[in-house]
Amino acid sequence: MDEGSELIQPQDQSFWAALPDVCLRHVFWWLGDRDRSRAALVCKKWNQMMYSADLWRYRTITFSGRPSRVHASEFKSALWYVKKFGRYLECLEIKFLNPYNAVLTKKFQITMRGLLSSLGRSNNRLKKLSIQHLELDRLVWRNSIRNSLIKSLSFFLKKMGKYLVSLSLKGARLTVEQGCQVLNSLSYLRNESTASDLNIEDYFSHHLTVYSSPQFNKTMATFHNLAFLTLNYNCISDELLENLADNNASTLRTMNIKCHIHDPHGQVIWGMSWAKLARQASNLKVNFFFERVMKYERLVRILLQEIPIRSISLRSCYFSDPDWSMRPTLTDLLPTFRHTLQKLTFEFNNNHESLDEELHLLILSCRRLFYFKIWAFLDVKFVERILKSQEEGQCALRTFKQDLEPIIL
Repeated sequence: MDEGSELIQPQDQSFWAALPDVCLRHVFWWLGDRDRSRAALVCKKWNQMMYSADLWRYRTITFSGRPSRVHASEFKSALWYVKKFGRYLECLEIKFLNPYNAVLTKKFQITMRGLLSSLGRSNNRLKKLSIQHLELDRLVWRNSIRNSLIKSLSFFLKKMGKYLVSLSLKGARLTVEQGCQVLNSLSYLRNESTASDLNIEDYFSHHLTVYSSPQFNKTMATFHNLAFLTLNYNCISDELLENLADNNASTLRTMNIKCHIHDPHGQVIWGMSWAKLARQASNLKVNFFFERVMKYERLVRILLQEIPIRSISLRSCYFSDPDWSMRPTLTDLLPTFRHTLQKLTFEFNNNHESLDEELHLLILSCRRLFYFKIWAFLDVKFVERILKSQEEGQCALRTFKQDLEPIIL
């Protein structure tokens, strides 16, 4: 210590010792694993505090697909954590980032088998599980490794299905048979699932006509408490909408639907099927996300007027087609939803046509539209007109974003 500094007196040390447990737990909540382990060595009270359930309810475990020395022990530490504190877990998120060889996928599969097995034995409070972007259809996953991982996950969901409220398997990329096998595990004990939040966006591999699969529709019929459902448009069918109307009408609030250029989306959906679902699920709002599906002829087959659409996102990934025009979508299709639309996001290349007037009229016609985001070529005067319209109360827009720079109105 410096000569000018004062020694800490015993009465000063008592401040930490007298700190209420609830305050101490709140301080420890912000610490990382390494700092928590060090704090546990300070005294008996702090060590006991480290076993408080509040500190271990939420967990994100990230496995690097290209491990370095820093990440070398992440597989071991994840398993150690679950064995020691897994009984407290309520929300678990697992990420496996871009594995580049079969050795790593095998290591991940073995770790997951031990992790899920240990968690299945000790935990009875897990409510949310997220395992995203596994991309199991990539060549880096050998059949035996993939099948073992699916088997471990299915067995775990059979045991924990009665507790889980939220399940996200976004980006798993499974076959229809494999995907249904995993989802059926949730209803293993009761013949129906009580999960309220299900995310199966990109859950099936590209190019699969999931909507024509009786097995998938039978699986989805086991869900009776859905409030939030996220999936691809290649899963949508009249039968699925019928199941949702019959089994989830009182709970269903939000559907997020992604339509990708590589996913089949030519199926015919009757407007009466959407109308029945909207009528019975009166609180339902639907959000559409289109990836490179931009042509009016395709969009008009999907965006039926009976759908209670809240938001639409159209992204072209800067795809340029001189024969393509955005104008009919802006003038004829989107105004159909002017009574329900609240959010619009556009990304397209319009260097061959000016759309300022069409966009302005669309914003004015959508009286509930409060959020508008766009990547496109626009005149500066367009922004001035939007600001003036908002100032005069002609539109409900509160947020306008262009080229990633937000303008808050």
